Amino acid sequence: MYPIGAVIFDMDGVLVHSNPIHTIVLKAFCKEHGYDLSDAYLKEHIYGRTNQDWITALFGDIPQKKKDALANQKEQMFRDAFNPKEHVVSGIFEFLEVLNVHGIKMAVATSAPKENADHILHGLTISHYFEVVLNSSHVTKSKPNPEPYLKAAKALGELPEKCIVFEDSISGVESGLAAGAKVVGIATTHTHKELEHCHL
Repeated sequence: MYPIGAVIFDMDGVLVHSNPIHTIVLKAFCKEHGYDLSDAYLKEHIYGRTNQDWITALFGDIPQKKKDALANQKEQMFRDAFNPKEHVVSGIFEFLEVLNVHGIKMAVATSAPKENADHILHGLTISHYFEVVLNSSHVTKSKPNPEPYLKAAKALGELPEKCIVFEDSISGVESGLAAGAKVVGIATTHTHKELEHCHL
């Protein structure tokens, strides 16, 4: 049996089925700023990435203060629209409790800002399950770079190859694989075929 040291969860699309709301909010936000984004663009260039990454890619080389203001506006729009209890990924409460009963360490490694992580984890009353919660402020390189999962594993005191990562985005899957972890793909955002390079 593979010795499991820890389980590391992405948040959006893994703990909560939030991408449909993110899609609505992102499209409204971008339209307000003169960009009409397709679903394909969102999947390929935004999901799983930090605001700093995708805002820079879309808006270009703008001052940091402006990037921060845009990110704050978009995320406040999301929190205003999203009730975590209404969008829980099926089975997550039971699964977290099973891992807890077996003494398996758990962490969250999300590209979302701290405010969103707090909104979702506290909203679902599941914060106590996680020894570590990494958000966008904790990394300098976002997914698909392996830094988020390498840092989460290190914070848990585990080797990445003894960790199982749960991910829904392509960039997140690439991040987990590059870190050396086993990766389980959750088909909330992409199809099973699109996630076939995951271990499960």
